[in-house]
Formats: sequence, structure tokens, C-alpha cells
Amino acid sequence: MKDSLKRSDYLANLGKDIPAGLVVFFVALPLCLGISLASGAPLFSGIVTGIVGGVLVAWLSGSQLSVSGPAAGLTVIVLNGIETLGSFEAFLLAVVIAGFLQLILGFVKAGVIGLYFPSSVIRGMLAAIGLILILKQIPHFLGADEDFFGEMQFFQPDGRTTFSELTYAFSRIQLGALIIGALSLGTILAWDSPVMKRNKFLKLIPGALVAVVLAIGVNYYFINFMPELAVTTSHLVNLPVIEGFGDLKDELQFLTLDQLSNPSLYIVAFTIAIVASLETLLSVEATDKLDPHKRRSNTNRELKAQGVGNMVAGLLGGLPMTAVIVRSSTNVAAGGQTKVSGFVHGIFLALSVFLLAGLMNQIPLSALAAVLLVVGFKLTKPALYKSQFKLGHEQFIPFVVTVLAILFTDLLVGICVGLAVGVFYILKANYKSPYFYHKEEYKDKEVIRIKLSEHVSFLNKASIILTLDHLPSNSHVIIDGENSAFIDYDVLEAIQEFSKTAHERNIKVELLNVEEVSVMDIH
Repeated sequence: MKDSLKRSDYLANLGKDIPAGLVVFFVALPLCLGISLASGAPLFSGIVTGIVGGVLVAWLSGSQLSVSGPAAGLTVIVLNGIETLGSFEAFLLAVVIAGFLQLILGFVKAGVIGLYFPSSVIRGMLAAIGLILILKQIPHFLGADEDFFGEMQFFQPDGRTTFSELTYAFSRIQLGALIIGALSLGTILAWDSPVMKRNKFLKLIPGALVAVVLAIGVNYYFINFMPELAVTTSHLVNLPVIEGFGDLKDELQFLTLDQLSNPSLYIVAFTIAIVASLETLLSVEATDKLDPHKRRSNTNRELKAQGVGNMVAGLLGGLPMTAVIVRSSTNVAAGGQTKVSGFVHGIFLALSVFLLAGLMNQIPLSALAAVLLVVGFKLTKPALYKSQFKLGHEQFIPFVVTVLAILFTDLLVGICVGLAVGVFYILKANYKSPYFYHKEEYKDKEVIRIKLSEHVSFLNKASIILTLDHLPSNSHVIIDGENSAFIDYDVLEAIQEFSKTAHERNIKVELLNVEEVSVMDIH
């Protein structure tokens, strides 16, 4: 579905978008700082990118719910890029060039690549991110992790792995952090209960906000009355304090042009552009799966938005950005409805730096870990694995392989492995039967008939989705599967999603001999 929300739609959803934006802010704040540290970049650079991603890119984006900012998946590229070019200022020029390249990718309509990611792989990515969030946040929840908040790779900066870190954490529990984490988790779960949701006033206040305020209060009590339980500085948010224009000027760094003749500059820029674009397309496709309204994002517009965002971030001294699935899934889980939630998160990031740094630096990371534990569970519910299993091995095997590959490597490597397995099953399905797809219109042009071929594979998905998205409003559409011996699940799901939302464009949909499937809800 096209992005066609009006100003009244944004205003009508403020009651949900503002609290959701606040929750995303609590998650994004330590992630921005942690990714800066892991990238070997100035601490403030991640905050700059988070602010640009929220305040600017949210409105330019092709997605209503996607949230942009610095990505953990780019830390190695940033670290190596700074080392290759010799300085962070030189690296900023590569970020600006990468943004320009993304802008070009958007104009040449490279965003169509996003339509070719199989649902099984995207769901595998979401489930894997959920598992990683849980496994990675447990050490922070226990107050025992010194790695940056938000690192996602299996092999960690301290030499341990995701699993060995758990063993280490349980032997180094910080009791105060654990108590605060448990209270925060209990508060968030209680706030999400049907009893609380029935209260018109309480449901407007995000449970994460209540949990964070409670965490600050409990730690303040520990500091004054039980100092042995007080959470140490290394397990609190650590924002740079900006008290004036002079401090801001000291924190910001700006690009230099002295590497323009260096071929390595363009290699780094090209690498950033390609990896950031792929991660963005993956994130947007996954966010569309989570969207309760099943809106389809304009991926070409998204690439342009990311391009502009990276150009601005580079000029202001920020890290490269992508659409980030952790922030985006948090946005959906918190009840975000429109771009306003992403914008609000950016505003809160700016306020936290300029007005609230002292208060923000009192937030225990164990409380924020509790927020991500809830988000992680919603992404990787047991029901998701059960549903995928019921779809058959053609869907389940790529799903499981994607989960395991991401869990034991990183996001992009895992996705490539999952895609390879998914493509194997696609090619296997297409080996015996060719496919075709054509559209017929009645003479009066009021009824559009889409007749599916004998074998409709995932390779037809992009063509079918694009055709459905461009059907004229106020029409009567008949999707006929009478001659189809096989219709791939991804295609059935796409047709089902179109059927459920077509009424918003005043399109009447009639399905003939097309199996009805349940569009999975993983909120």
C-alpha cells in the first residue's frame, strides 16, 4: 500500500506515537553510545546520527514505522574505514559520498531488491534478532557485561562469545543491577497486562518510562542507604554533558577533503553504501512484516532517505546510518503507528544531549536491558517456530538455517546463508514446471482479472506485488487461481495482505481458487 497518510492521520495517532517514540528513545540512547565506542569513533558521533535518523530521515522515509540510526552491523566497517583513511575526519567524507551513492541507488530504483527476500528468511532474521537480544541483554540485566550495549556479533570484543558471556555473567552478578532489572521487567510486563490497558490514562504512559523512573529511584535509594547494591558508573548510561555552545563545538568533528585523491576513500564509501543499503532493505522488509496494518514501504524512497541522512550525518560528524530492525521492532512493539514515533525518538535524543544529560546518566543499563528482553521475546515467540514448521520443510528449513546462521555469525552473513538455502528450494520448485503471469481486463475496463499460472513461485512475488500496488482505486479485481497447481506461500501471503487492505483504496477483491492463509502476527 502506498504511503498516503494525511496530516489528520498523524494527529489522530499522537496518543500512540508519542509514547512509542519515548520507548524507542530509551532503547536507542545506549545503542548510539555503544556503537560509537565499538566503532572507534567519538562518543557524540552516534548521537548525531540518531538525531538525524529521527528528526530528518523519519519524514523522508518510505516506511511509516522504520527507525534509522547507527547500526551495530557497520561497526567493523567503520573501525576499518577510520584505520584505512587515517582519521575520523577523513572517514566522514566517505560517509557523505556513501550517502550520495545511496541517493543514486534510489533514483535508479534499486529498492526492488527488497521484494526478493523470502518471507521464511525475513522471519528467520526477526526470530534470530529476538534470540540475540535476549542472549545479549541477560549479561547487562545481571550487571556483569563490559561490552558495549547493543553489540550483536557472536564473537565479542572481549574475546568471549554470546554463550560464554552468559556463563561469565552468571558468575559475576551485580545484585543491585539484577534487582533493578527484575523490577523493571516486572513493571513492563504488568503495564502490558489487560488490566492496565483498560485504564484510559495509564495506557497512555509507556511501561518503559515507568520502569526507567523506578530504576533511577531504586538506584538512588541504594546509593544513599545500601551503597553495596548501588549500580556502578560502568553500568549506567554515559552521555557527554553539553553545557553550552563551546562544549558542543568540542564534541562535533567535521570532515576534511585532503583524501579526495585517495582511491581507498571511494572503496570505503562504496562498501558503506552497499552494506548500509542491504541492511536497510532487510530492516524495512522485516518491519513491513511486523506492521499490524500491513503497509508496504516504498523502498526506493527509503534508499533516497538513507542517502540524504548519511550525507547530512557525515557533514555534521556522525556515523553512517541504516534503518535498524532493533529500533524498528521496538517501535512496533510499543504501539507506534506513523512516522511521528520515529521523529519523537529523534527529538528526545536531541533533548537528552542538550537538556537532560545529567538525568539520563542516572539510568541503569539493566532497566534498558529489561525493555529489550520484552522486545526480543515478542520477536521470537515459540508460536512463530510452530507456525513456520506447519508450513512445511520448504519454509521451515530456510527459516531455521537463517536463525542459526545469524546467531553464530552476524546479520548480513546469516541472511546470505539463509538466502542461499531459500534460493535452493526456489530453484528446486522451478526445475519441473515453468511459470507465467498475465493480466486480462474486461471490455468495460471496470473489472480486472489476474489469472495465475500453473506454477506460481516466489520468483513471481515481486511482479505480483508491484501489479497489486499499482491497481487503480475504485476497481473490482478478480484473482483467479483455477489453473494453478502450486502457488508459493509468499505469493499467497502477499495476495492475502492485499485482500485485507484493498478496501482502503476502495478496491473490491474476489479470490477464485486461491487458498486462504493466515497472515502471521508476531507482535
